[in-house]
Amino acid sequence: MTARSARTEAARCLAAILDGRALHQVLPTALTRCAAEHRALLQSMLYGALRQSPLLEGYIGALLDKPLRRKDHDIQALLLLGAYQILFMRTPTHAAVSETVATAQALKKPWAKGLVNGVLRRLIREQTALTHLLSEAQRAAAPEWLYAQLLKDWPEDAAQILEAGRSHPPLTLRANRIKTSRKALMDEWQREGIACSAGPAPESILLGAPVDVFALPGFNDGLCSVQDTSAQWAALWLNPQPGERVLDACAAPGGKACHIAELQPNLASLNAWDINDERLARVTENQNRLGLSFETACVDICQPPQASRYDAVLVDAPCSASGVLRRNPDVKLLRRAEDIAGFAEQQKRILAGAWEHVAPGGRLLYCTCSVLRQENDDVVAAFVAEGQDRSVSIINSDEGVATAMGRQLLPDPVGGDGLFYALLSKAA
Repeated sequence: MTARSARTEAARCLAAILDGRALHQVLPTALTRCAAEHRALLQSMLYGALRQSPLLEGYIGALLDKPLRRKDHDIQALLLLGAYQILFMRTPTHAAVSETVATAQALKKPWAKGLVNGVLRRLIREQTALTHLLSEAQRAAAPEWLYAQLLKDWPEDAAQILEAGRSHPPLTLRANRIKTSRKALMDEWQREGIACSAGPAPESILLGAPVDVFALPGFNDGLCSVQDTSAQWAALWLNPQPGERVLDACAAPGGKACHIAELQPNLASLNAWDINDERLARVTENQNRLGLSFETACVDICQPPQASRYDAVLVDAPCSASGVLRRNPDVKLLRRAEDIAGFAEQQKRILAGAWEHVAPGGRLLYCTCSVLRQENDDVVAAFVAEGQDRSVSIINSDEGVATAMGRQLLPDPVGGDGLFYALLSKAA
């Protein structure tokens, strides 16, 4: 197989996403069809094109006489990938054009070769003039609805959030404090020539460049885990204490549950639940690698079984992923403005289900990877207003931005993701 196969598979993946499928559903199969030495190229092109997709769609749309039909989403995808290579990769422009044109043949659509060639060559010649035709949202590589919402919710921080959403995320790890220390890990890695620096969370380590984590000294021995620095505040702000019973209600893939176990090894119990059995298997894999022991179960927290109460409950709720666009860039093509209300309703149901498991005098830490107030402050405010047994507690930290109900960590192009946290207390 040649590098052209990577372009072909990237186009097929992107076409499937344009048809409404999620990146995580289509990428694994594409990787198996691509030669091992070209998989990095496949992922680089696909993730890059998705992160810049609103911008690329603006350019391509301006160059097409009329939109392509749904059955030609593969050619639409190919044009987006070709535009990404021309505008953002180091591929020489003539090579980017010729390889993209040739990929039309591999997609069994030879009729599109002339179209692809003409559009991409015009993009090279007319890019400056075309840029003036783009909307502000397109120039920021954001869907129109999200751009408008960010300006409303975060007028002073929207530019940073948008830039983070089109950037390559840093690789951040968490030292397993049961087995080692951040300093010991960093010292060993630096001796091996691996550039790294301490992150803002106590156990976080930022790598200077992407690496195969399985090749990192100590990773296979459970000395560290991959976890964004913003996500590492979850266990710290839940603040598990010796002898407490703790529940992670939406646990997969297990990063936060494992961090809780590392942070406080003297818990009375730790339970990790998730609605998805396949994703729950990843929790078990992670705890086994780290040498941790806690109970896992497949549970729908909206319809939880009758069970004992917990002193502390973590709810990492499903959301729009607007704070982690760089890691889930297909959201830019798949998510719609009307989806947010649906997420908010689901989050309220999850909160209500999890609250039944909070013991009197206990606490619940609500978390999303969203930067939208409709999923964060608004959800928490509505939930608190519905019962007299609940109140919001202050999270004592300088991290992020204080909001009406909690703290918002804003995505940083060279730092952490965008996560929201709110700490709720239950009346004794």
